[in-house]
Amino acid sequence: MSDLVTIAHAITSALPAADAALEVAQVSANGALGIGKGIAYGAAAAGAGIGIGLVVAATLNGITRQPEQAGALRGLMFLGIGFIEALALIGFVLVFIIK
Repeated sequence: MSDLVTIAHAITSALPAADAALEVAQVSANGALGIGKGIAYGAAAAGAGIGIGLVVAATLNGITRQPEQAGALRGLMFLGIGFIEALALIGFVLVFIIK
């Protein structure tokens, strides 16, 4: 019976140390979560920037080749830019949703 009491005392004396380790792990996890959120939004913003650049470059190339289609191409360009920006905003909202 004394062995069980000794084990119980050892476990209860180790609990404060385990609580302190849990706090350190939680603070570390919160820091990693913040870094992950920053990387996620950075990737969303970079992807949108690259996408808009490609759309504008393709539009300018098309207008250069067929100037009479400038109006139609410009409208399609703005539609594409709107969709790309919507994806960037979805990435921004996901940063706040991630827990």
